[in-house]
Amino acid sequence: MSSHTVLHDPHGLIEAQLPLDRAPYEALVTTALARTNPTLSVRDYEQITLQPTGHARAPAADIARHAAAPPKNDGRGALADVILRETNRRLAAPAAGTARCVQNRARLVRALYARLDRLTEPLPAAT
Repeated sequence: MSSHTVLHDPHGLIEAQLPLDRAPYEALVTTALARTNPTLSVRDYEQITLQPTGHARAPAADIARHAAAPPKNDGRGALADVILRETNRRLAAPAAGTARCVQNRARLVRALYARLDRLTEPLPAAT
């Protein structure tokens, strides 16, 4: 008999209520973009690439949730759709074991956070 409870949350409602822990991933992005280490092996780069690749899905999911919320006449939703399509295209590409791949995934995370920040900022008041 198992003591585990299976959670069925197909719409990600529980995840939507949890704040993103951005600090460690922003630090990883900063580090990845600041330097390359030519002594790392292909396998090392492949392992490092997994972090920004996996984490990119979290801000992308938040962007998708926020994009569904604005009024139809708000252009932020349409822009978010474009960003999500580009994100899916970039994440679908196989990860290469290179510093360039790590940096590209780090740039993607940085861009997703920037877009999420813009999407969640309040609209200016109409005058």
